[in-house]
Amino acid sequence: MSVINKIRERSGWAVGIIAISLILFIVGGDLLGSRSLFGGNSQEVGEIAGQSINYQDFNAKVDELRAQFEQQTGRAPSEQDLAQLREQAWNQFVFEIAYQEQFDKLGLEVSEQELVDMVQGNNISPAVRQAFTNPQTGVFDKSAIINYLKGLRNLPPQQQAAWANFEANLKQDRLREKYENLMRLSVFATTAEAQKEYQAQNSKADIKFLFVPYYTINDTTVKVTDSQLQDYLNKHKDEYEGANTRTIQYVTFSVAPSKEDSATLYSEIKTLARGLGAAKNDSTFALQNSDVRVPLYLTAGEMPEQLRASIPTFSPGGIYGPFREGNTYFIYKYGGTKRDTNFTARASHILIRPTAQTDSAKADARRRAEALLQQIQGGASFEALAQTNSADGSAQNGGDLGYFKDNGQMVKPFESAVFGATSAGLIPRIVETDFGYHIIKVTEPKTNVLYRIAAIGKTIAPSQTTRDEALRKADEFAASVQTKEEFDAKVKEDKSLVVATAERIPEGANQINALTGSEVRQVVRWAFDDKTDLNSVSEPFELGDQYVIAVLTNKTDEEDVKVDDYRSELTTKVRNELKAEQILNKLGNASGSLENIAQKYGAGALVETVTDVNLATGFLRSAGVDPVALGKAFGLKPGKRSKPFAGDGGVLIVETTKLTPAPAVADYALYKNQIQQNTSARTSFYINEAIKEAAKIEDRRAKFY
Repeated sequence: MSVINKIRERSGWAVGIIAISLILFIVGGDLLGSRSLFGGNSQEVGEIAGQSINYQDFNAKVDELRAQFEQQTGRAPSEQDLAQLREQAWNQFVFEIAYQEQFDKLGLEVSEQELVDMVQGNNISPAVRQAFTNPQTGVFDKSAIINYLKGLRNLPPQQQAAWANFEANLKQDRLREKYENLMRLSVFATTAEAQKEYQAQNSKADIKFLFVPYYTINDTTVKVTDSQLQDYLNKHKDEYEGANTRTIQYVTFSVAPSKEDSATLYSEIKTLARGLGAAKNDSTFALQNSDVRVPLYLTAGEMPEQLRASIPTFSPGGIYGPFREGNTYFIYKYGGTKRDTNFTARASHILIRPTAQTDSAKADARRRAEALLQQIQGGASFEALAQTNSADGSAQNGGDLGYFKDNGQMVKPFESAVFGATSAGLIPRIVETDFGYHIIKVTEPKTNVLYRIAAIGKTIAPSQTTRDEALRKADEFAASVQTKEEFDAKVKEDKSLVVATAERIPEGANQINALTGSEVRQVVRWAFDDKTDLNSVSEPFELGDQYVIAVLTNKTDEEDVKVDDYRSELTTKVRNELKAEQILNKLGNASGSLENIAQKYGAGALVETVTDVNLATGFLRSAGVDPVALGKAFGLKPGKRSKPFAGDGGVLIVETTKLTPAPAVADYALYKNQIQQNTSARTSFYINEAIKEAAKIEDRRAKFY
């Protein structure tokens, strides 16, 4: 009895332990690991201007945006949509904290009176105008806003909340606009800057130069050591920013449908064909059995090519197919026709655009179009002339525009010409639209016949047996390799495997090369997990219709930039420096004409001439745009020559043969405006970067999503 009594005494503890165990089992993913309830700051998704953003607050904002999305679109967000909503939520936090801090310092705000003016006053916001513009007439109706606001209290709570959020966004946009306008007003260009820009654009030089490209020396002959790479990195640290990234190599095991899967589906589709033929309510039968939704009524143009070719053989109740499109088999049941309210036609065209909106340019374009029309009427190929003359994207298809309806899909004059034709063939006149001059051939005349088609589409999917076999191969591979060396050796054994490399993957990546979908995040999380060591190999990850096994080959840290982080770029830079030393040593004192120096140097040395080069956009033929070379050329007096020097793409000797200074002008206002406009155009970007830098933002969302 004493034992039983002790159990009774401790039953409360036991129940408590069981309850806690159940809770941890159910929600362990949230309470343990990266989101541990007991893990201190692991509940933080980030930090902005010293303010912590916890997971619950962030998720609440995401849920709010998700609800708005569902209300606006009428559907649940996809994984890609959710990623965008999370980004939008994060940007709102950045605005509310980092931006607001700057607004408060300047005393910027949007008053209630200003908001009323933006919504229904004299200075209505463009966003409000867009929301209350009649889509049929394109006319903005101010009374519609007032009537909407009068009835706002009677609307469902979701719509009231949506309007409140809309107004909040209006205030944010106006605050940002005020702040950015203040910054733009601070942009100023001095007369000295304008004068310098004028000189750079209008001073001209004729230059003769010798150029020995770096590529003339084989890379394999120039050895670059790690110490040289480290020295270069130490001298140019500002050019190579640190970042938290991972580099992986991976192999994939495809779960492609087998021949047996295809044969099984083909047998199933034939059985469905018999069922579709016998079904009294064929549209319901098709809807219940199809993997693909197909409208019940189709125009000939909306039909797939194989079905359209069967139109002459259509008979009521007839079954057509199976036709294969990609990995999907289709069967169709024809159920008669009816008339549509719109007509459909198919046409091709050749578009000749005027080179300018002047009378002479338009007249020239019309003459060209009429000449082409005469050639076609004389027997020339419409398609061939479209490919070589049309200024439209349809040119590559011989001018074919496919099928379209008479519901405004095409501009009015074009539409009237096509749907005014009673038969197929060339329209014997030029048709003018806002786009230019059209030569039109009606390939299929207008029709408003709709075909009733009950369709079933079944997609070939890998069977469980096929999927299990792919997983078995992936598991077998993963079980036999533990290190990068073993990974490489195993790949060499299996010639069917192809190794792919994904370099410098950021922690928030949603895509790895061609690998996409929400499942990619599990690979990224594995690569960034503290327990994942360099050269360690992953277990198989299931990504759609394939299994992926990865090996971690490199890590980079934003606080500790290493040579390996930029090995390829650094190697190119250092190798070019070493090549420059070789070329300079070989050139020696470089006396005589440039031609003689090139001849003495031997293979690879080029002598070229450029005329009327300016300092702002100068292009030195084989040497490309080389700021150092241009600077030296404009710094020399005519007839003088530079010493050999290392440029961006090779070693050069520059000789200025003629220098034409920019004509003197009294007013540099044009160039002042150019500088100010260019700087103002980048103001928003600069502000955003400066505010984020000042806020010392730490983004840890990738650990949660």
